[in-house]
Amino acid sequence: MTKGLLSFICLVLLMLGQHAFAAAVWPIEPAIKAKSWVLLDARSGQVLAKHEEHARLAPASMTKMMTLYLAFEAIKLGTLDLDERVNVSKKAWKIGGSTMFLEPRMHPTVREIIHGISTLSGNDASIVIAEHMAGSTDEFVRLMNAKAVELGMQNTHFMNPTGFPEDNHFSTAMDMAKLGVALWRDYPDFFEIFAEKSYTFDGRKQWNRNKLLWSMPEARGIKTGHTEDAGYCLTAAVEKGNMRLVSSLFGAASNKLRHEQSKVLLKYGMRQFVTLKPKAREIKRKIEVFEGKVDHVWLKPAKEVWVTVPKGSEKDLAFRLSYTSPQLAPIQKHQILGSIDAILRTNKEDIVLQSVPMLAQQAVARASWFGRKVDALRLWWREQQ
Repeated sequence: MTKGLLSFICLVLLMLGQHAFAAAVWPIEPAIKAKSWVLLDARSGQVLAKHEEHARLAPASMTKMMTLYLAFEAIKLGTLDLDERVNVSKKAWKIGGSTMFLEPRMHPTVREIIHGISTLSGNDASIVIAEHMAGSTDEFVRLMNAKAVELGMQNTHFMNPTGFPEDNHFSTAMDMAKLGVALWRDYPDFFEIFAEKSYTFDGRKQWNRNKLLWSMPEARGIKTGHTEDAGYCLTAAVEKGNMRLVSSLFGAASNKLRHEQSKVLLKYGMRQFVTLKPKAREIKRKIEVFEGKVDHVWLKPAKEVWVTVPKGSEKDLAFRLSYTSPQLAPIQKHQILGSIDAILRTNKEDIVLQSVPMLAQQAVARASWFGRKVDALRLWWREQQ
């Protein structure tokens, strides 16, 4: 073999190695046996894996996540009390399906109803809380759809608070995962109820249908669903270190399969990724200001920043600021002046993981007439360079 040929082969191998490294930066997604699914990091908001995540499908009892969201919101606002008692209508009594066995003679508390919905998947309990909060299920459904819009659930429409099959009642894996993230973020104290393995009401003990609570120590809930049309569904959550993962899976062929496949998806996230909380100094930025009483302003992120990256690539994370220049005074405190991108650097390309708005940390008043003229001259001179 000639020296030239050997050098060429080494160069080719080096190039192939670099290409393989770049291609392998993002882990290969698992093959999941379901109609649609998605995996989100609840802290960073990043999508880690997905398949047909926007497909509109029947959500079955995962619908009850929204029923509970509205109940938690009302409790937080003080318009609903955990200890107040509610009436059980004939409609709730006769609803059928999964139930906590309510009867019209009973007057359960809101606290009991919430357990009945989250742990027992009670259709009767869902009707009871809807009628109690809104006067009718129709009005409660209107509130559900309004909240879905507010939470950015763009491909969801509810027709009832239970998940019973009905025309025009649909959601997606992405939207249900978003709802799971919102429940964890907005009501962390109430979220603990989703990890409850069983609940006893009126002397009858029933078990949570989410079997991940027994097979995964990291499991934190959230909600199963099943109808003949929907198949077997599960929106699930796990917590490990800084990482909070929410998966949503639609249309598995069996109860066993929905749990097995959800576990595969969640374990993929825990094994392949790490969630980081960057230090403030890594994100904080200072930009130049013209025609102001000061010549710079510090920027801070509009929200707490978490970033999820593949394990082993933590050192390749960087942050890049984008803003309009030149920036002219006056500037209001907390005014959005730009954004900062979390970037994963690879040999092949920079991957933008997420973008966070950047706010002015303090106000900047306009300078005097003379100061503005000086800055105008400075800008003119800079443009000539």
